[in-house]
Amino acid sequence: MNKFALTLAAALAFGGAATAEPIKIGIAAEPYPPFASPDAAGNWVGWEVDLINAVCAAGAMECVITPVAWEGIIPSLTGGQIDAIMASMSITEERSKTIAFSDKYYNTPTVIITAKGSGLTPDNAGMAGKIIGVQVSTVHEAYAQKHFTDAAEIKTYQTTDEGFQDLAAGRIDASQADSIAIDAFLASDAGKACCESIGAVADDQAVLGLGVGIGMRKGEDELKAKFNAAIAKVLADGTYDTISKPYFAMSIYGG
Repeated sequence: MNKFALTLAAALAFGGAATAEPIKIGIAAEPYPPFASPDAAGNWVGWEVDLINAVCAAGAMECVITPVAWEGIIPSLTGGQIDAIMASMSITEERSKTIAFSDKYYNTPTVIITAKGSGLTPDNAGMAGKIIGVQVSTVHEAYAQKHFTDAAEIKTYQTTDEGFQDLAAGRIDASQADSIAIDAFLASDAGKACCESIGAVADDQAVLGLGVGIGMRKGEDELKAKFNAAIAKVLADGTYDTISKPYFAMSIYGG
């Protein structure tokens, strides 16, 4: 190759790299500790943020974290404002009608908490006549609407934490959420003072899904393959466990 051709090839290569767009990873703009929340400086931190960075590194992908309001996160994906969702989104039949999912990257139980000594149970009979708090547009809202038909009210919140605060204040009788979010609340001063877990709800995979995965637009098979390979890599090489250890006492990958 002559000098001119080499220079031209280098320029084209440089230009291609310069114009390559990073993959916009959508996370929920609402804090969801310990998965993702802004620190005092406004930087997003948490287990899911660490995993995003690890998965993108494992797949040699340039990624940028893009906060999006939870209720609009799927429309933001399908509308092209973001390229993927890593926001503790469960892989469900209903969502799979609209978007595609990677393999799961964690799977934890769904749990109900109440005031200490309530004597309630995590089923329809136990929730009869009670006010149950859930985050809007989540599997928890869908589950409560389907299974707690005798509840006095299914009250929705923009964030899980808002529901926990109302429970602590006695404004609702129970709150349903992922076990990790509940464990984090119960470990807080407010949680220790007021509340206790009454156990996991009965499984319903059609509603609760098959674990949490990365959401993508349908038809983007190459991106899906990259994410699946990257998830498999961080699981196999120990990175997943290294990331998880500071946050959780046991593996959250699930069965």
